[in-house]
Amino acid sequence: MPAFAYQALDPSGNTRRGVLQADTARAVRGVLRERGLNPLSVEEVREGGAAAPAGWPWRRGLGTAQLALLTRQLATLLGAGLPIDEALGALAEQADNERQRATVVALRARVSEGASLAGALREFPDAFPDLYCATVGAGEQSGHLAGVLDRLADHAEASDALRQKVLAALAYPLLLTLVAIAVVAGLLGWVVPQIIAVFDNLQQALPWPTRVLVALSALVRHWGWLLLLLVAGLALVARLALRREAWRERWHAILLRLPLVGRVERAANTARAMRTLALLAASAVPLLDALGIAAQVVTSLPLRQALRGAALKVREGSAFSRALADSGQFPPVALRLIASGERSGELPRMLEAAAQQQQRELDRWLTALTAVLGPLVILLVGALVLFIVLAILLPIFDLNRMVK
Repeated sequence: MPAFAYQALDPSGNTRRGVLQADTARAVRGVLRERGLNPLSVEEVREGGAAAPAGWPWRRGLGTAQLALLTRQLATLLGAGLPIDEALGALAEQADNERQRATVVALRARVSEGASLAGALREFPDAFPDLYCATVGAGEQSGHLAGVLDRLADHAEASDALRQKVLAALAYPLLLTLVAIAVVAGLLGWVVPQIIAVFDNLQQALPWPTRVLVALSALVRHWGWLLLLLVAGLALVARLALRREAWRERWHAILLRLPLVGRVERAANTARAMRTLALLAASAVPLLDALGIAAQVVTSLPLRQALRGAALKVREGSAFSRALADSGQFPPVALRLIASGERSGELPRMLEAAAQQQQRELDRWLTALTAVLGPLVILLVGALVLFIVLAILLPIFDLNRMVK
């Protein structure tokens, strides 16, 4: 039975949106009229949500936290012995918001029509990535769907925790930088001109720091808007340039070569790739398919190309660890763990161990990066403020010497 997205008016004139299952759109309109609603539009939820009007929830996908919670609940219900369509129906009834409910109802409609859960998930790529669909498909084929969904929930929670950790580590230096820019701009634009005006009537040459400060203050006051436009224009040009894969790959390669930033970038992407490969390998997904999916979840293009190159070498018969080592992009410790897993036949467990080891490395380098960037920004701001103070005080010292 297909699912239909509707938009209707209630007796008070408010707009109601939702999803109903029925044989035809006419049947949905009849149900809405029985509920006292005046239907405005009824559209069938087709593949990828293409029929949904702009702004409908499932077109925006699900957040990582929502996806993890939905996966965990579905795994619990399936583990309790409920059929998939009944489990999806229960999830739709207890959904926290319209976006999640609409997605689950549409999934249930596809499953009720005879599609597999993985096939239904693939029809909504905005909500469920390839990693999710491939893992669920492997779980259905092996008959251990509930266990696979549990591992998927763990993976989603770990990925969200990793993203939050990186953002939290970079938030403090970024906030300091913004505050520093605002403070210096305020000093140059409003405070310094009022103080420098005192020296205008003095018949003496100002020291060079004061002359530099006066020039900077005039630049900020008279051409500040142009500087803002220039910065915005450069940011826009950089963003457009980074849309091209060649430029983006060069930029990512530069990031990987930076002292601390490169280590953070490499550890974060390696941990993400290893955890994805561990999940897929434990779910009996073929290694070549797993490498293709892992390459999609890696954000650094050099590491993504390394995973794709490793897939080609594995297809030609090379060992997995050797194929990764030939790229020169992955940490030696992770490669040794993978090689050990290949020799012992416990590759999924060693991939997970490599992910955890890289997670610890990431925590260590994030701590170091935060410890360096925070004081560095403070020192730079202090140096600028010291320059401004000296530029103001030097003419006063000269005036005192003249008076004496």
